[in-house]
Amino acid sequence: MFFLFANTVVVPLSVGAAFGFSPELVASIVKITFIVTGAATIAQAMFGHRYALMEGPAGLWWGLILSLAAAAPSMGMTLPELGGALSAGMIAAGALTSLLGALGFGALLKKAFTPIVMFVYLFLLSSQLIIVFFKSMTGLSAGGRIDLPVAALSVAIVLLVCWIGVKGRGLLGNFSILIGMVAGWAAYRVLFPGPEEAAAPGGGGAWVTFFPLGAPHFEAGVMIAALLAGLINMTNTVTALSAADKLYGLSSTDAAYKRSYHLTALHTAIAGLLGLVPYGPYTSSIGFLESTRILERSALVIGGALFVVLGFVPALGTFFAGMPASVGGAVLFVVYLQLFGSAFRNLQGFSFNAKTVYRMAAPALLGISILNVPADAFAGLPGTLRPIVGNGLLMGVLVSVVLENTVDWAKYDRKL
Repeated sequence: MFFLFANTVVVPLSVGAAFGFSPELVASIVKITFIVTGAATIAQAMFGHRYALMEGPAGLWWGLILSLAAAAPSMGMTLPELGGALSAGMIAAGALTSLLGALGFGALLKKAFTPIVMFVYLFLLSSQLIIVFFKSMTGLSAGGRIDLPVAALSVAIVLLVCWIGVKGRGLLGNFSILIGMVAGWAAYRVLFPGPEEAAAPGGGGAWVTFFPLGAPHFEAGVMIAALLAGLINMTNTVTALSAADKLYGLSSTDAAYKRSYHLTALHTAIAGLLGLVPYGPYTSSIGFLESTRILERSALVIGGALFVVLGFVPALGTFFAGMPASVGGAVLFVVYLQLFGSAFRNLQGFSFNAKTVYRMAAPALLGISILNVPADAFAGLPGTLRPIVGNGLLMGVLVSVVLENTVDWAKYDRKL
């Protein structure tokens, strides 16, 4: 439940801040996010892929939404106009995911998304999101400078979780993430006494608000970016299930992939309707499972049910939403270190020379470069291309797919 919470609570808060939502609307969206995330996780574990993998707001979609919101003025769009176009794009992406899943497109994706593409995807995803967690743990999210006392505590939490995870045995090692959260939260309240952080999902907001991002409408550039995001987000299923297969010593069937795609498509369409970030299996769950070594589905189902309760009981949601962002960021920083390791495990068995290194380095470093360019730098591009070219994760993965499926890299291995 703590893992679901830490991965989820910051997402609707950041989207609400990016779109200028009222506190009441943010409260409503946070509650709905808790409920949908818990229910979606249970549905996947019981009826979808049937692994103990979290289903939550997808990092690819989250990054896309925040980057488009930041770039809206340079695109000549108001935030409600952008939000409405995104809502339409999410629903369309959900329909596309379901259709392609039913047609067996997952098998083609598994062939197109080679281990090198998986490396690029996981490398850029972990790089993009760990920056968000780093800003939270150092206090940068609240201002332009690092808050040194908060940052020092966050570093201590990171070291504690890493030390327990490496040195701890049995239950101690299994619960390093939970110990880090509880100990860090308690230490924060002792060292920095004051009012709870204003992130609570209690409030007096309506239970459900339809299309809070804006009235859905068609915008070519945003629609193309959303459909591409939905397509690439399907690789979340490929990546997560492939990694889970290795962890569990099993092999997912085509039927399991199709069930998972249909559920992800449903959750993505619901996200467009309710103003949430679209869903997907969390690849970072692999890092969590490797850290805790608790692989039972029952544990995840119970955690998901408790998370649903947080959404339906405002007092509980209010209490847990009082966890400092720096503490959650510090713990997730460690979790995404594991995801970074998962990225490099895709390179096992590969050797690179002066020519073949481009297949890995070019898309990965192109994506990193774009991630570090301000959104308004792409203002000179046509509106249709801007949402795509300005997203480092999308561009890196697209370039990697093209390179892997158009160049005979084995030929260059033989030449050298």
